[in-house]
Amino acid sequence: MKLHTREWGTGDRVALLVHGIMSDHRTWRRVGPALAERGYRVIAVDQRGHGQSPRGTGATPQERYPLDGYADDLAETLPAGAELAIGHSLGGITLLRAIERLKPARAVYVDPAWQFAAADGVDPEMFVAFRHATREQITSMNPRWESADVDVELATLAAWDPDSALAMPGQEAGLPTAPAVPSLVVLADRSFLVSPSDAALLRERGFEVRTVPGAGHTVHRDDHTGFMAALEGWI
Repeated sequence: MKLHTREWGTGDRVALLVHGIMSDHRTWRRVGPALAERGYRVIAVDQRGHGQSPRGTGATPQERYPLDGYADDLAETLPAGAELAIGHSLGGITLLRAIERLKPARAVYVDPAWQFAAADGVDPEMFVAFRHATREQITSMNPRWESADVDVELATLAAWDPDSALAMPGQEAGLPTAPAVPSLVVLADRSFLVSPSDAALLRERGFEVRTVPGAGHTVHRDDHTGFMAALEGWI
């Protein structure tokens, strides 16, 4: 499936951005321009069922939104051989599954949902219900966000197909055994998706792991400055 994309910059180097569930390219509204200022041509996708990209096809949510389908979409839409690829949450799963085909020089996984099905207290129905969240609820849950990020969240929720959340259970990706390319994992403070023991295991397997203190799951919106600092040496 060909995905909708948004670009920033015209640099010689290419950076790819892959958002998480319930979101779309607009989650990168500050990261995209920041990378463009560093000389990148930045390409951000809307994954299937998100933003302006098509919905999946099939009789069930699992048929419409298989993880391998997401990865196939990335490989069909994005250029291989980019300098940098960044995937957040669900985007961390699908980037990992497409990494051998995309072959970026470096990969960054932001609080990746590699073990979504095993995460304590994660129920897909929570995501479905959150589609109708109010501005007040979003602001209360994300007190560090700028007003523009709340606007983006309301818009992306309205454009999202909640069946993509219902398809997640049983499609657990699991922790990668080794990085296919030099890889950085940027974690939320007290991440509920990657435990300290998982982080230690990832380090043993060859990943660099950094944490942004005080940041929640959407690290790049909770603390844009801290997130960009965590990328130093990788961008």
